[in-house]
Amino acid sequence: MTPLQTPSAAPASEAPPQPAPDDLIVPAQTLFDAARLRAEIAAALPDGADEAAVRKATVAVLAQAMKDGRAAIAAAFAAAPFAAFATTRAYTHLTDGVVTLCFDIAAQRLHPNPTPTEGEQIAVIAVGGYGRGEMAPFSDVDLLFLTPYKITAWAESVIESMLYMLWDLKLKVGHSSRTVKDCLRLGAEDFTIRTAMLEHRFLTGQQALARELDKRLWAELFKGTEREFIEAKLAERDARHEKQGGQRYMVEPNVKEGKGGLRDLQSLFWITKYVYRTDDTSALVKRGVFRPEEHATFVRAEEFLWATRCHLHLAAGRAVEQLTFDMQVEVAERMGYADRGGRRAVEWFMQAYFTHATEVGDLTRIFLTSLEADHTKDAPLLMRIFKRGPRVKDGYTIIHNRLAIASDKTFLSDPMNMLRLFEEALRTGLLIHPDAMRLVKANLNLIDDTLRENPEAQRIFLDTLLKHGNPDRALRRMNELGLLAAFIPEFAPIVAMMQFNMYHHYTVDEHIIQCLWHLSEIEHGNLVEDLPVASSILKQGVNRRVLYVALLLHDIGKGRDVDHSVLGAQIARKVAPRLGLTTRECDTVEWLVRYHLLMSDMAQKRDIADPRTVRDFAKLVQTRERLDLLCVLTVCDIRGVGPDTWNNWKAALIRALYRQTRRALEDGMEALNRENRGTEARKLLREKLSDWSEADLRTETQRHYPPYWQGLHVTAHVVFANLLRDIGDDEIRIDIHPDEDRDATRVCFALADHPGIFSRLAGALALVGANVVDARTFTTKDGYATPAFWIQDADGAPYEAARLPRLREMIRKTLAGEVVARDAIQSRDKLKKREKAFKVPTTITFDNDGSEIFTIVEVDTRDRPGLLYDLTRTLANANIQIFSAVIATYGEQVVDTFYVKDMFGLKLHSAAKQKALERKLRDAITAGAERAQG
Repeated sequence: MTPLQTPSAAPASEAPPQPAPDDLIVPAQTLFDAARLRAEIAAALPDGADEAAVRKATVAVLAQAMKDGRAAIAAAFAAAPFAAFATTRAYTHLTDGVVTLCFDIAAQRLHPNPTPTEGEQIAVIAVGGYGRGEMAPFSDVDLLFLTPYKITAWAESVIESMLYMLWDLKLKVGHSSRTVKDCLRLGAEDFTIRTAMLEHRFLTGQQALARELDKRLWAELFKGTEREFIEAKLAERDARHEKQGGQRYMVEPNVKEGKGGLRDLQSLFWITKYVYRTDDTSALVKRGVFRPEEHATFVRAEEFLWATRCHLHLAAGRAVEQLTFDMQVEVAERMGYADRGGRRAVEWFMQAYFTHATEVGDLTRIFLTSLEADHTKDAPLLMRIFKRGPRVKDGYTIIHNRLAIASDKTFLSDPMNMLRLFEEALRTGLLIHPDAMRLVKANLNLIDDTLRENPEAQRIFLDTLLKHGNPDRALRRMNELGLLAAFIPEFAPIVAMMQFNMYHHYTVDEHIIQCLWHLSEIEHGNLVEDLPVASSILKQGVNRRVLYVALLLHDIGKGRDVDHSVLGAQIARKVAPRLGLTTRECDTVEWLVRYHLLMSDMAQKRDIADPRTVRDFAKLVQTRERLDLLCVLTVCDIRGVGPDTWNNWKAALIRALYRQTRRALEDGMEALNRENRGTEARKLLREKLSDWSEADLRTETQRHYPPYWQGLHVTAHVVFANLLRDIGDDEIRIDIHPDEDRDATRVCFALADHPGIFSRLAGALALVGANVVDARTFTTKDGYATPAFWIQDADGAPYEAARLPRLREMIRKTLAGEVVARDAIQSRDKLKKREKAFKVPTTITFDNDGSEIFTIVEVDTRDRPGLLYDLTRTLANANIQIFSAVIATYGEQVVDTFYVKDMFGLKLHSAAKQKALERKLRDAITAGAERAQG
């Protein structure tokens, strides 16, 4: 008999062996055969082996067992990708076997103690998530080594040897060594420790010690402190949500810590166990906390989130909790999602994810309401401050300062009450009681076509949008409960719909609600400084019904394999009359939805200094009313994309396009005449340079062609005038200055003109990591180039003053030929790992109608460092002259628009030339994309 099998060798465990579980994704005996592994370790040990040899042999055998076990679990899970519970239990069982065997080796072989004293006892206890028996592939192994008194030398040696083996096995172990008294003291002081011990589970060693801990925790620590524990867990949850962004619909959610994630479900487990002393959430059905269908939802959400987390760990090969874009694609594939209906597999997967996350929020609300009813949780703070709440209409009552329903039966007798509930909540400012929300959610089948077409229902819904302020609050709750999709069935497909790109921060439905919130903020006068034009439009008055309904429906056509603006307009044609709008209002809503991207595209993708741009836009808009409505809708749409999407640059573009178009609509199209604008610009420059001599002024005002005068603001005209004054033939002059009105840094150059100069400048800027957001280049009649670039740093901000000298030096070196941009860019032209999952098809168009004197070449493709340089170099090599470049970036997608002429100063009319140039541009994009994938 080997020392490992000698019962008298150590006081390792007084507990009888546990029966193997039969609910694992891999049979327990196949997964970890303890008897066989003991024998293997014993066989590998020569007589008299020292501690290092024993540990080495143990780790070798267990490492292989873990490798084989993990591989078996992963294979079985791949075949059944939603079987999360059986998978997490299998990882737990495998870990239990390893931990138990390591303890036995340490206690029996390395530090045998045949006659232990009363103090020489250890209970090895799993705590936290491991204690609950829920383990993802790379979860931490949290252990409590429990001793009766102060730790002895023998216990210290056993624990140390055991930990060394676990660390050598590359397990991430969290551990503590405590007495029962320590546990009670520390648990009283720290809720994190208390929560970890709430989930304790005996593994091996002295079971009597574990029993004592369990008994005393419940008797001396947990009992009577339920309210204290709940408040601490809820405060912890709020802080966690805030840290994770405070939104359930963040497009790269944290599966474990994010809103609606696993930690929220675990909080319910903890509170359930603490308050009801049970691990079984189905007990909450018996207690009337959850309905059976709600508990079924709970279980589905839990298994889905655990499946997601396990696949995430396996895909990353480590403990990763953030569903980054690249991981979303991988996990969606592992879970069996496929492309269909014009949407990628990853978008279907993330829609399922956000749907479950929403359900977790619903269940949390229900659960907390139940606790309030039992007085185990304090009512909201408002109730404690104001004893007397607002008066509510008949049929409602106030419970815990929340709007509640007086009689379920009476309420449901008229389905219109489901809409009235939200109107009353906005009117009174009260939050809706979760029981009322449950009643609505359980009876959505009462919302039918008869109700949808009822004028009173239409009035109530529009009043919810228009009358009380904060429409986003009501809409978000209506959406989460399914009422919004029930009342407007066309809304259902976009609920929790994720758009897989780096531009949109929210799901489609949440984006729409964010847009409506921004509109409400502008209406309340909260953004007058930031948005003077939109604020003044609303102050002067617009048709609010049209504006709110158009914003509600503007993205309703998303997610299908057709243009969402066209489909959205078709849907709006059906929905707007059903919301009670007049025929004229419906026409305007339909137009706004159809063209909701028009102003944004014109401002960001076209040169609005070109009179043709404004003229074409004005012809499409036709009326001042439409212009006003479209301007406000555009501002709200861009701001609703995400917190940092709107900036001064976009504001300046939208503002300029609005003002020029309004002038054209009010004073006639001749107001946009090129010559008029040139005369005005030269007059302004003369005023700014009043200290110049008449001869110098004449030289400056006569050396430029007409496009120069309407292409730049007078501030840039002044800069160029100073740069060009007395310039030498071989001189390069540079002016770098912050343009605060546009959130960018303006870089102006004056130098002798030669082919490819624009491209070399773009290369120099790419080398310093500058993002070009706009560019103009002009040639003077006496042969000088006057390019102007507006640039931002990697964070989308103007360059700080301290960084300008390096910027200037790199530009000088590139223009002097000391640095070859083409070679230097290659090492920097790489995409980040999380960005590689995005695919953007390349579209190249040639437009000879959008400008009177230029061909507009629009390149819509995948953004990357160095792209602008590659495109401009390709154009230069094809003898194409670039006069301006407009750059619009939408996350990973970029639209680079070039206003060009051929080498003879003519438009590119030849179809053959266009085709040849397109091929060269595509080749440059493809080569650069391959470099970037690295």
